[in-house]
Amino acid sequence: QVQLVESGGDSVQAGGSLRLSCAPSGLTSSMYTLGWFRQAPGKEREFVACITWSYGGTYYADSVKGRFTISRDNAKNTVYLQMNSLKPEDTAVYYCAASPSRVLLVKRFEYSYWGQGTQVTVSS
Repeated sequence: QVQLVESGGDSVQAGGSLRLSCAPSGLTSSMYTLGWFRQAPGKEREFVACITWSYGGTYYADSVKGRFTISRDNAKNTVYLQMNSLKPEDTAVYYCAASPSRVLLVKRFEYSYWGQGTQVTVSS
């Protein structure tokens, strides 16, 4: 059974940084894509960033490009989302998602597995 466990959410002031982690388990192949999505109160869940586990290709939403960095640690089987220069509009529950794929994916329906989410709150 595939499980995704996120951690690292917290409350920070604008301009601060956080690093989220996602540790997938139960994935039977290295050919998968991991993504981060977020959902603010009253809004749709939106794409943030993704990475292909096999070759490390990455893609970002325009709203986070240049501020957020997605990376993976093969030895620790963990994906990270480094978030710098945080803004109040980054406040949301952040979800890790996985899909058995070798390509970059940005749509919710393209991901088969989801974590429970971790809260990020940025105050002004």
